[in-house]
Amino acid sequence: MSENTIIVYSKPDCVQCNATYRALDSKGIQYTVIDITENAAALEYVTEDLKYSAAPVVVVDDNLHWAGFRPDKIAALAA
Repeated sequence: MSENTIIVYSKPDCVQCNATYRALDSKGIQYTVIDITENAAALEYVTEDLKYSAAPVVVVDDNLHWAGFRPDKIAALAA
C-alpha cells in the first residue's frame, strides 16, 4: 500500500479524531489531515459522496473508508 494514500478528514477539538491520529502514529502509518470545517469540497465529499455524518472519516482508497475511531481498522492497515 502506498503510504501517502490515507486521508483523515477531521475537525478541530474532535476526541475521536485525536485518538485516530495517535493510533495511526503509534503504528507508524503516514496520513494527511484535511479539516472539513475549512474545506467545503472535502466536507461535501465526506457527507454527500461517502454519506458520513461523523468525524473523523478515514479514506484509504475508493473501497476502504470508515468514520469514527476504529482501532481494529487501523490495526488491520498496519498488519
